[in-house]
Amino acid sequence: MRFHVLGVPHARTTREYSADAFTQKVRLMCQMLTVAGHEVYHYGTEGSDPVCAEHVSVLRDSTFRMVHQDAYDWKASAFLVDMENKAFKEFEAMAIVELNSRVRKGDFLLCSFGLQHKHIASMVPDAIAVEMGIGYEYTFAKHRIFESYAWMNYLYGKEGRGLSPNFYDAVIPNYYDLDDYLFSSEKDDYFFFIARPTMLKGLEIAIKSVEAVGGRLVVAGQGKPPLTSPCMEFVGVVSIEERAKWMSKAKATFTPTYYIEPFGGTVVESLLSGTPVIATDMGAFPETVPHGKVGYRCRTMDHFIWATRNISRISPSDCRRWAVENYSMGRVVKMYEEYFDMLSKLHTAGSEGFYARNESRDELEWLTKAEARAAELKPVVL
Repeated sequence: MRFHVLGVPHARTTREYSADAFTQKVRLMCQMLTVAGHEVYHYGTEGSDPVCAEHVSVLRDSTFRMVHQDAYDWKASAFLVDMENKAFKEFEAMAIVELNSRVRKGDFLLCSFGLQHKHIASMVPDAIAVEMGIGYEYTFAKHRIFESYAWMNYLYGKEGRGLSPNFYDAVIPNYYDLDDYLFSSEKDDYFFFIARPTMLKGLEIAIKSVEAVGGRLVVAGQGKPPLTSPCMEFVGVVSIEERAKWMSKAKATFTPTYYIEPFGGTVVESLLSGTPVIATDMGAFPETVPHGKVGYRCRTMDHFIWATRNISRISPSDCRRWAVENYSMGRVVKMYEEYFDMLSKLHTAGSEGFYARNESRDELEWLTKAEARAAELKPVVL
């Protein structure tokens, strides 16, 4: 299959910018599909280096630097997302030109950035546009992939689609490169929190939980935390390699998000490191955090403090196994391939459409999820 993957105008598609969830998904999508044998074209900022058949620069480095580096520090606040700035307009205009020079009828156009990619998709009529991992509220494409069932059903409710869901939407989780994470069953004496350090991400809950057990909390992320505590050490934005080290040695990672979390990728990153998580009991977390197996989901401060005090009951090997079996690129790419095969048949089978048959099918495993193991299982070598 042939894929055209749109990056974002506020970052380069490199490891350096993986603090941006959109950029990380684009970078890993290109790698995942390319390794699986597909033909992948990436459209993004000059200087991007995704694994693909061709990187097409649709935003000059000079423009990117002027808008996003010379007078702006994304590590000190957040990424600058603005559909009216010069970088966005240049990205959009050049992407339309470059896409139409490469796209063949029936190719897939993978949109990572919601409405910010809507106009581009509308100007490339030969491509099948797919929003490839929706964790945002405003969508546009006929074909949509959501990060979790919680988020899909939340948006269906907002859209009034309770009686008319789309059979050609899908839920496919985020995906991870196992080489980006270190596994350790030996833990140091600290807890970890990595996110935008805001109240919405639950920083206060993490601080109060760690204070209650007399522990140490390492906090990483963009911007300055709005709270202080003797238990907290802020380390700012960390690289992929630094994140791996901090996560692998932490007793637990806190993800006590206040809002309906579309996915919360920090959970899987932590579990891949063999580090259990302490999360809220809402949003995507009931899908990603089997309670008592790879961490705890909590509803009250008492729950959070108990989980913090008793997190050693969770096996690091069980955390790692659950994440590898369900969220590695090798697992998730099979889900994407099944989904894209469905769309290909829909667009090429004429009047058969939904009723097209695959007589050679011998399995239907794309939605199968590995079960979380109980802690009493023998540790595995990973």
